[in-house]
Amino acid sequence: MTAIPDDALLTRQALAAALKEAGFPVAEATLATKASRGGGPPYQLFGPKPLYRWGNSIAWARGRLTSPRRSTSEADSAIARPNTEVA
Repeated sequence: MTAIPDDALLTRQALAAALKEAGFPVAEATLATKASRGGGPPYQLFGPKPLYRWGNSIAWARGRLTSPRRSTSEADSAIARPNTEVA
């Protein structure tokens, strides 16, 4: 994988390809949907074109990762047994 400077500006298509190469399978269409509905990486407009800063975008992708798990049941046990301590 070619190193991308954190301040590099990428088009939506280039960002989707770069995130996929970095191990985060995000489609260009998903980025477009998140740009209109919210929840995606921050972007700026250059005329009508959205441009994404690589550093912000890779931080957004990493922020969507869960903590490491050893089994699929680990997430279920955290939901089933919430912390019920009284302060």
